[in-house]
Amino acid sequence: MKYFFFLMLGMLCLSASVNAQNGPFGVWKSIDDKTGEAKSHVEVYQKNGKLYGKIVKILTDKPEAKCDDCKGSKKGQPVMGMVIIEGLQESEGAWKNGTILDPQNGNVYGCSVWVESEKPNELKVRGKHWTGIYRTQTWFRVK
Repeated sequence: MKYFFFLMLGMLCLSASVNAQNGPFGVWKSIDDKTGEAKSHVEVYQKNGKLYGKIVKILTDKPEAKCDDCKGSKKGQPVMGMVIIEGLQESEGAWKNGTILDPQNGNVYGCSVWVESEKPNELKVRGKHWTGIYRTQTWFRVK
């Protein structure tokens, strides 16, 4: 009986580990889809049931960059530590209906993110303009 209990406990822990790896949470390396250049590390986390993403490391030659083109409270603020993904809600295997900020130009877009089960170390990040035009980037899990 003890053996069975520990076997089941081990399986449960392994299952939880696999599910955690397949989710969007953790630190991701953002890649500029136009240049192929690694830009930053973004920590994706959950707060009050919604998904957020914050820049935790800048990989370019401008680590002290500020968001001069941002609007509102983010204008002129350091890009390092800035929350760029906000308020996504889980829906149908993805996180949707939030926003993503491009700190290079200050533009805010609709956002959705998801991890495909066959590629658990890739995060698809889609920014969508109000016109319906969208761009999807692939970010890579930082180990």
